[in-house]
Amino acid sequence: GSPDAEQVGSVGLVEMLHRSNLLAIVGGGSHPKFPDASVLIWDDAREGKDKLVLEFSFPKPVLAVRMRHDRLVVALQSRLFVFSFPHRPTKLFEFDTRDNPKGIVDLCPSLERALLVFPGHKCGSLQLVDLGAAKPGTSSAPVTINAHQSEVGCAALSPPGTLVASASRRGTLIRLFCTQSRARLLELRRGTDPATLYCLAFSPDCSFLCAASDKGTGHVFALRDTRLNRRSA
Repeated sequence: GSPDAEQVGSVGLVEMLHRSNLLAIVGGGSHPKFPDASVLIWDDAREGKDKLVLEFSFPKPVLAVRMRHDRLVVALQSRLFVFSFPHRPTKLFEFDTRDNPKGIVDLCPSLERALLVFPGHKCGSLQLVDLGAAKPGTSSAPVTINAHQSEVGCAALSPPGTLVASASRRGTLIRLFCTQSRARLLELRRGTDPATLYCLAFSPDCSFLCAASDKGTGHVFALRDTRLNRRSA
């Protein structure tokens, strides 16, 4: 069954590997059983009661976790860790980042492209790393996109890794870039009032982009036929 309070305590973060039996869990909330600086891997298909199969410990609180079929990425406030996963996990990369209190990071699920995006060192920039092309233990030449004038507030990769969407902390504009050419392809207006964006998500075929904010609203934008997008007043 699902993780219960007796086994894992209260939870601050949880991430599922695609639609599988593996969950990454970070303690948090009012009654945590595990520290917020650890990532626990829960195998729901495992027989018996002890379904916690792996634990990763870090020097500071974990702010975000992303998984794909062969990688686990963990974001701290100013550092990212990349591990091989799930068999015999090994630390492959470690990246220093700009101060990243929201743990902004995304990992492309595509089998063809192990692309990672996170805030670059320069204010408003995004850094892209192809984990498949980089050699473990080394830092590959970073690909940087100057996306915004102010701090990045949210970022997401498209399922095939060809596009990256981002918004600044103001949350009024969402920009779309090509990950290969770094060219800006689209600028979408969410609204005129500043908002904190919690999530950006592409549809599986990249025809639409959804943005959810602290305004209690979700905006869905058409990316291929932009005439469908209603203009905000």
